[in-house]
Amino acid sequence: MDPRSRSRICQSASLAAILLALTLAGCRTHDFPQYPANYREYVYVTNGGSDTVTILDVVNVRVDRELPVGHNPVAVAASPTRNEIYVVNSGTAPANGSLSVIDAEHNAVVATIPLRGQPVSIDLKADGTLAYVANSGSNSVSVVDLTARREIAQLAAGDDPVFVRISPDSKTLVVANQHGNSVTIIDAASGNVRASFAGCPGASEVVIVPDSTKAFAPCAAGHQVMVVALAQPDFRPAQPDRLETLMDVGRAPVDLAMKPDGGEIFVSNSLSNSVSEIYDSTDEVGDTYMIGNTPVRGIVSRDNSLLYVGNDRSQEVTVYSIDDGKRIGSVSVGDGPAAMAFSAAGHLLFIADHRSGDVAVIRTASQSLFTLLPAGRDPNAIVDKAFNVQ
Repeated sequence: MDPRSRSRICQSASLAAILLALTLAGCRTHDFPQYPANYREYVYVTNGGSDTVTILDVVNVRVDRELPVGHNPVAVAASPTRNEIYVVNSGTAPANGSLSVIDAEHNAVVATIPLRGQPVSIDLKADGTLAYVANSGSNSVSVVDLTARREIAQLAAGDDPVFVRISPDSKTLVVANQHGNSVTIIDAASGNVRASFAGCPGASEVVIVPDSTKAFAPCAAGHQVMVVALAQPDFRPAQPDRLETLMDVGRAPVDLAMKPDGGEIFVSNSLSNSVSEIYDSTDEVGDTYMIGNTPVRGIVSRDNSLLYVGNDRSQEVTVYSIDDGKRIGSVSVGDGPAAMAFSAAGHLLFIADHRSGDVAVIRTASQSLFTLLPAGRDPNAIVDKAFNVQ
């Protein structure tokens, strides 16, 4: 080949490479946010079977590291005010569990706080100063001072508390007691039990509406959702906590997904393969939709338009259009989608697959699988944390 031909070929190859790079860059600019140099974002996945947390780098969509924590991590929360992550380690009965504190800037465990018997759930006060942990093995809720790194109180709950939620106004704790088939209402300031409501078989979760006036709990061993009107002491006359209603939904409701705007709530009915829509302002059940095989987790997009549902036995996530009232597709993921979290910008959805031990990453713009990332054994909870380093 003469030199001039070789030169033309090289020039053509170089031009093709440049065009390909520009095309890929254009796709990435369109589909992914452009981050400043000091921006960091990670997803934290608790691996109950390997006593670790898998940390995913959201900016580069890759595994950052796998971090050892305590025994049997089962829940995780991100601080709303500081760059910290809190991991609940359930431990092994009769031994007590613990709370691991991860410094998100360095992705290292910086403290371990002893807890009570078999802690399983965590929620944080809005100002990030306190954590509330449901201890299923000691029928209590631990109050943890996150600055002092210690438990400062233990509050009474019902039999086998498996979920605790602090109201948005930080005045009320609502606890789901699974074996007690009940919901306990605790005054957050005094730590005293204000009320307890029986008749919710297998109470498994709690959501509280944004104005802190109502709490909803799915009765997972039955077919109803309990609605509790929370006390309003500033009303004239003052209103106490009261059982408002029990709403019939599908069989074995295990999860509630509330729209970010506080409108409807979507109930995953695991044994009916359906999702029920609840209008929380009127306590009415709207339509029920067939959604997939064993739905166990739901999450609503930031713009309130789409519901994503993890179907435990079908290895897929169903996408449901809230405005149109219908399924619009599904995305194949790993085996046993169990927990979900959006990225801060909402362009990615991360799904922890507890049987296959991986995390599926969905591009929300196209509702398609972007990649699968490895996790530890039995990933079961997930949270996103974004921040800027100084």
